[in-house]
Amino acid sequence: MKKTREYGSWKSPLTAEEVASSGVGLREVSVSEELGFWLETRPQEGGRSVPVRLNPDGSKEDLIPEGFNARSRVHEYGGGSYLVVGKTVYFTNFADQRLYKSEPGNQPTPLTPEKEFRFADFRPDDTRAEGLITVCEDHTLGGSQPKNYLARLNFEGAGKPEVLAEGHDFYSSPRLSPEGKYLSWVTWDHPNMPWDRTSLHLAEYDGSGRLKNSRVIAGGEGASVVQPVWSPKGTLYYLSDKDGWWNLYRWTGEEERVVRKKAELGKPQWQFGISTYDFATPERVVFSYTTGGRWFISEKNLENGKTEDYDLPFTQIASLKAQGDELWFIGGGQKNPMGVRQYNRSSGAIDTVRKSTSLEVEDGFISTASEIKYLSNDGEAVHGFYYQPKNRDFKGPDSEKPPLLVISHGGPTSFSGDELSEEIQYWTTRGIAVLDVNYRGSTGYGREYREKLKGNWGLIDVEDCASGAEYLVDREAVDPDRLIIRGGSAGGYTTLASLTFRDIFDAGASYYGVSDPTELTKNTHKFESRYLDSLIGSYPEEEEVYTERSPIQHGEDVSAPVVFFQGGEDKVVPPEQAETMHSSLLDRGIPTAYLMFADEQHGFRKEENVARALEAELYFYSRIFGFESEVDGEVLDIANLE
Repeated sequence: MKKTREYGSWKSPLTAEEVASSGVGLREVSVSEELGFWLETRPQEGGRSVPVRLNPDGSKEDLIPEGFNARSRVHEYGGGSYLVVGKTVYFTNFADQRLYKSEPGNQPTPLTPEKEFRFADFRPDDTRAEGLITVCEDHTLGGSQPKNYLARLNFEGAGKPEVLAEGHDFYSSPRLSPEGKYLSWVTWDHPNMPWDRTSLHLAEYDGSGRLKNSRVIAGGEGASVVQPVWSPKGTLYYLSDKDGWWNLYRWTGEEERVVRKKAELGKPQWQFGISTYDFATPERVVFSYTTGGRWFISEKNLENGKTEDYDLPFTQIASLKAQGDELWFIGGGQKNPMGVRQYNRSSGAIDTVRKSTSLEVEDGFISTASEIKYLSNDGEAVHGFYYQPKNRDFKGPDSEKPPLLVISHGGPTSFSGDELSEEIQYWTTRGIAVLDVNYRGSTGYGREYREKLKGNWGLIDVEDCASGAEYLVDREAVDPDRLIIRGGSAGGYTTLASLTFRDIFDAGASYYGVSDPTELTKNTHKFESRYLDSLIGSYPEEEEVYTERSPIQHGEDVSAPVVFFQGGEDKVVPPEQAETMHSSLLDRGIPTAYLMFADEQHGFRKEENVARALEAELYFYSRIFGFESEVDGEVLDIANLE
């Protein structure tokens, strides 16, 4: 018999400490000589990232020792931070950004000088002496922004980067052909982001390490080209969204489409090392794709042209790699957290190599996502995932509707999936409903949907979050007087803009969110320094628009309580943005709180900080809406509460 208890105050089996301590981030799967590798980011080790190998006997082995952290800071978001070649691991160490070489039984040794160089997305180059081809971000030259270029690192020398290609603002994905004769890579220039417009380059690579006859073979206006991969037969493949969707193409002297789908085979290149397709054999290419917010895996036979879908129990797929009949990827589903999976095509066997969490949530506590599609107030379709409160031991009073927590994801050109998330279950098991919005501008619904946010950031993302809440209120699913919005980074901006320019939400939580777009465009790092040109407009030419869309410039319009969470070392969104907005609310007597973690950057990685922030957020809502919470009030000081 379920106990009747107020929504929000249900006793949950998930504590903030368990959610924070039990999970690891999983990225960058790779396969070499029938061995699988992946990168783990461990909150319980201060957010350290470690390459891990699955050994033939089933044991798992860390490939770098304690004291080292495989995390690149190229573009600040990093990725592509390790490479396995035989028994050697190359990796970028976070503390000094030097490239290291790690071999069994030996301490890692640095290969690059103690200077302000950063490296990512490296590949072996055996055409001369031992070395790597890499993306280099050079901070040694002075100036307001670093210089990015393609480089070769010669390990018989001093390890100083030798420039291979330069002249563009950004570089990624250097890929050497199987016989070493050709090099391909991707570039883009301000004000474009890599999902706006990129160019795919191809050049001859001679024995002295120089490029000849370089030319652009794909991309350009209205097209984002990503993930170039050489097939085992020496043909260059890549993803392009020139026709509205990231589909698979190849270059044979002219551009040929290999997979045609009204679905996305690619993802926005926020980080290096993304892989959504791979060659299982010279004749078979395996690819993942997303439609309707969910991911699938298929195989294309390049000889007979037939496509075969895999029947797998996962709805979210990342970091896909293939080798013969073995498929490696990170996958999760509505009742499965993300995990490193190994799938055998012949036997159909699926092995879970590593889960993203050690928590086991019983079925009676799991709220599964319902895909919803609703019309925004301007009549356009919006997508999202809705989670009802669920707890096998409790139900809400018949006279009540649950509070609603609306999540605005970051990016903003990112997306939310429906995999089992302990953080979402943290709320739903307590009796709080959740709406995870894939507002217009999100990836996964085609280029047209993604580009609807251009010039409209702070408008249609706000509209879509508000309309989602209204949609659920109209269906009497949630309490119209307890509507909350939360988000991080760009999602934090959407949160603050929603609380400033709309009056539908009753409280909010901003995690390292943008409150002043003007200051962001002036002071952020190179990768995003022109991002707002497309999202809002050119600065300073359209300064008035920035002012109109700035929550901090309209702080007097915020009447709902807000809690701010911020990293003291954040280089993407500096702490001053949260502090200024918080001070504005303080001065006007609005209930507010500010929690700063001095040792965090953009996004929290340390176990104790993740747990404290989650507890503090729950405590904030409980005090604002008056429901009971097991959280001790010492976690947060709320000003103006009375």
